[in-house]
Amino acid sequence: MTEYVGDEIAVIGIAARFPGAPNAETFWRNLLDGVDSIRDYPEDELRAAGVPDRLLADPDYVRSAGHLDDLDRFDAGFFGYPPGEAELLDPQHRLFLQIAWTVLEDAGYDVTRYAGSVGVFAGAAVNKYLLRHLLPNPAKSPLRADGQLDPGHTPDYLPTRVSYKLGLTGPSVAVQTACSSSLVAVAFAAQALQDFRCDMAIAGGVAVTSTTPSGYLATEAGVLSPDGRCRSFDASAAGAAPGNGAGAVLLKRLTDAREDGDHVYAVLRGWAVTNEGAARAGFLTPGVDGQAATVTEALVAGELAPETIGLIETSGGGTAVGDAIEVEALARAFAAAGGAPSRCTLGCVKANVGNLDAASGIAGLIKAVLAVRTGTIPANPNFVVPNPGINFTPTGFSVAEKTMAWPTAHAVRRAGVSAIGMGGTNAHVIVEQPPDRPSSAPDDSVHDLTLNGRTPEAVRAAARRLAAHLTEHPELSLADVAYTLRVGRSAFAYRANVVVSTISQACQALTSELTVVPAGQAAARTETTAPGRRVPLPGYSFEPERLWVEPPFTVASIGPNGPDE
Repeated sequence: MTEYVGDEIAVIGIAARFPGAPNAETFWRNLLDGVDSIRDYPEDELRAAGVPDRLLADPDYVRSAGHLDDLDRFDAGFFGYPPGEAELLDPQHRLFLQIAWTVLEDAGYDVTRYAGSVGVFAGAAVNKYLLRHLLPNPAKSPLRADGQLDPGHTPDYLPTRVSYKLGLTGPSVAVQTACSSSLVAVAFAAQALQDFRCDMAIAGGVAVTSTTPSGYLATEAGVLSPDGRCRSFDASAAGAAPGNGAGAVLLKRLTDAREDGDHVYAVLRGWAVTNEGAARAGFLTPGVDGQAATVTEALVAGELAPETIGLIETSGGGTAVGDAIEVEALARAFAAAGGAPSRCTLGCVKANVGNLDAASGIAGLIKAVLAVRTGTIPANPNFVVPNPGINFTPTGFSVAEKTMAWPTAHAVRRAGVSAIGMGGTNAHVIVEQPPDRPSSAPDDSVHDLTLNGRTPEAVRAAARRLAAHLTEHPELSLADVAYTLRVGRSAFAYRANVVVSTISQACQALTSELTVVPAGQAAARTETTAPGRRVPLPGYSFEPERLWVEPPFTVASIGPNGPDE
């Protein structure tokens, strides 16, 4: 196994909300099953959303997207927002607030009691809600009479909003590099940890490319798929559908994570961020040399030989030319780093969920993290016939046609993750399987499982989710579960306690009638806890309500003379 030198970065928490997946566990199951999560909208739904007949009749109009449910809903009270203010917030900010809270809980940390500094590095797409819903509505528009926009409505405010609402005091930095934003954020967060600028860091991104059910106009030789399907590395590759999504990881110095008993999903071994400069055909056109330089730098930074990489989670835009460029760049990078892959599989999460804009890189990273953790490489949907413009044979690369076990030729599971930003800023991050964690000792003692919530129903929802999780993971130590709930969850107005000695007893008690009481009537919460370790458990059960400003018209209905009447 790997001998660590002391500057590696651990991934100790993950959180995701992607098309077809309300959480990271569902996202991973979908990947393993090769699920294509792009949604095809029926005509009546599009028409009800305001898509005009002239677009529905256009043969180039594609009725598909990577859809997220309940964009119009938000638990404003949880984050201290009055409803009137919450309905004006960019849905991207609302999504990422919840993701940030969830990723901290997934790692087993209660931010109200954590003494260290936590940084936030994140990127977001353009605020479509501002453009389509608020600005055209005089009663809701944040554009002042002097032509100035009220603060808080642009992507720049995303990380600082999280830091303010969660009380985080580390660096809070917005990252804007188009489709590579969230992976660049991960690289910046990892570097900040190496430089001791913070003790933990949230890194990720969010994109809401469409606020209502809608498709798009595909153009010949464009980056948008003419049928809504991304076929990365396939002979029929012609682009990808746009999609909505949000994700984040929580990072920490590996030495600290191991000392603190954290659950480690994976280790970041090397990373690089570069720009291609003028050495490409156009501002929005990717180049071979620039991509190769990024991958080479990440390998060198991690002091890793190319043949030790078993998976490359590519940017994979799903175009014939773009995919060929990326494979050529990878081949050059591996050669420049002193070797070639003995066997390396290529994957692309865009084939599952579409192009998630600023959240694309974090989707690929979370996929790679779970792949090295579990030793399973998910299938690449929609791959049938290899792109004839790519000569895979001499490179050693192949595409994952089905979900498979990690190649046994690799003693240590490692994966590279690429993100290519329009404009030339590229990122590459290398992740490695986590170090062995000793199993918890058998324990048949009695443990108190504490559940908290702002309302009694939130407590009961938390109990149901925990019971479902324990049913799926009977291998968990009850001592670890109790410890995580005790030290890794914030106290709220209501509480329930379940005293049990086995996982099966816990599942039964959690699904029975719970006694939920105001926190003031419950037994005093003590900071002295039984020994245990942090383990991933379901996070807070948010109680969202509809907080939404309807668009006075859709952007799709705007013609040369302005909005349709």
